[in-house]
Order: sequence, then C-alpha cells, then structure tokens
Amino acid sequence: MVLAELDMIRPLLVCPCCRADLRADPGGLRCTAPDCVYHASPGFPDAAGWPVLVDFAHSVVDREALDSPASSPDVRRGADALPAPLRRIVKPPNLVAARNIDLLLRALPGPAPTLLVVGGATVGHGVGAVYRDARVRVIGFDIVTSPATQFVADAHRIPLRTAGVDAVLVQAVLEHVLDPVQVVAEIHRVLKDDGLVYAETPFLQQVHAGAHDFTRYTASGHRYLFRRFEEIAAGAVSGPGTQLLWSVDHLVRGLTRNALAGRATRAALRWLRALDRLVPPDFAQDDASALYFLGRKRDREMTEAEIIAYYRGAQVSS
Repeated sequence: MVLAELDMIRPLLVCPCCRADLRADPGGLRCTAPDCVYHASPGFPDAAGWPVLVDFAHSVVDREALDSPASSPDVRRGADALPAPLRRIVKPPNLVAARNIDLLLRALPGPAPTLLVVGGATVGHGVGAVYRDARVRVIGFDIVTSPATQFVADAHRIPLRTAGVDAVLVQAVLEHVLDPVQVVAEIHRVLKDDGLVYAETPFLQQVHAGAHDFTRYTASGHRYLFRRFEEIAAGAVSGPGTQLLWSVDHLVRGLTRNALAGRATRAALRWLRALDRLVPPDFAQDDASALYFLGRKRDREMTEAEIIAYYRGAQVSS
C-alpha cells in the first residue's frame, strides 16, 4: 500500500474550523489564528499517533471517545467484518469500481498527482489500484484511526487547503454523513481546477451501519448532488438482482432475528447477482442497489431544467 508520508502532506493541512495554518507543538497540532478556539495548545489531540483534525463542536466525532479506540464508532460492518474467503462470497469483487478507477488513474495529470480518499479507514472494493500506483500520492482520512489513513477528520470540514488535491475518492461514504451536500461542496473546494471525483453511493439498500446511516439517492438525485461537476461516466454499480439479494438477506434477518442467518441466505442465493447482467441500463437505473459518478470539477452549476432532462430511466412520462 502506497500512502503519502504525513510530513509530505502536512503543508496541505489547515484548521477544520477556520482554515488557518496549523502549527506543530510538542503536544500536537494547533491553529495559528489567535481568535480560533483551537489556537490554544494543544488544539487538536492525537489518537494512537494519528492527528485528530476535527471541529468537535460541529461533528459526530466524540473527543473523549477518541481516547479509547474500542469506543470509536465503526461504520464498516456486515460483510466487511467477515473472514476474506466468506467476504468474497457475500461481497464479490467490484468490477465496475475497478473499471472506473482505471479511467480516473489514466486521467490524472502529472508525474505525482495527489488523490484524497474520504472515509478511507478500509480499502474499498475494486479501488485497490489507487494504492498500488507508485506515482499517486494517496491521502486518506476517516472518523476512526486506520493503517490506511494519515489523520482523523470529519468530511463536513475537510482540513485541507482549497485546491490542494488532484482527485477525490468517496466510496460508500456519503450515506454515512449527516449533510452530503456540504461534504460534496468540501470535495469541490479541495479539488484543483479540473480535478476528478469518483463516488459510489447506495440507492436501494437496507440500513447497514446502524446509527451512522442516513441517506439514499436515486440516479437523478446522485447526479444533482454532484451538480458542480462535469459528468465523465455514471450508472449502476449493481442492479436489481443485487438489490433483491439485499432484501432477501434482511427479510431473513427480520424473520429469524439473526444477522448470521441473513448472511448465510445471501451466500446461498448469490447467483441472484447474475441477473444484473440481464437488465438493460435504463431499467437498472430505476432499481439499482448502488450508483456511481465519475466527474470533473467545474464552476458552472447544473440547472433545475437540466436535471429533469437528465433522467435516463425506463419510466416514460404519460
């Protein structure tokens, strides 16, 4: 795994509250703005060696809980918690992500582009090429510590300079934030001109992270969320067959009051995923389990008329 050294990315870091420069003190990082609440030393604590750059007054992250790693919220559950052989059965490789990540990597400029992974506590499905490309400087953060991240932060207030990165990867994260519009605005802010974003977000999926699961998007809603980006590619990550598999899994969980029984049923019926290949893209858009968007930063915002005309589904207005 290739991650940028913290010392290399430190010049990009700013205060999440006021975006002023940070200063390294023996006790940790603090804001250099005298009137900022995080100016007093230490302004930002460490958690197991990871800088915690969070505006705690406006975040779900609990400052006191960070002192106890076991109490940190875990938004990666379900299939991700299974052993690797079982995980591959329940959650097979994401070929759509792999294809789109290849497009993104080929479009990145220069010899050493910087790519930010929002919510990068675990390496997402199908995006491993990002971490294997030696020319890409990967920056990752999440609300928990992880070997795949360099600092802890809240995506609503990304502690990076404006126009500081070449690309952003945000996979299976936007459903877990309180205000996706604000998070996407932050992604737009930290991207350089013509910077790239790749996002995957659920449409028809059951709750999968308890208290840390908030939002779902249709294809049109997902496109409008990224309305300040030019579309390069968009569509279904997984279609109606996968969506049906999710539903059967959770139906069995409800009937048996047992999550393991649901996962076992999902594994037994994994062939339902193959049905995705038989559904045309317009029908799949209306009944997708999850959606993706690959786009390029622009200043012009999509209009209300444009998003109505954007609809590509199978339903025809009468």
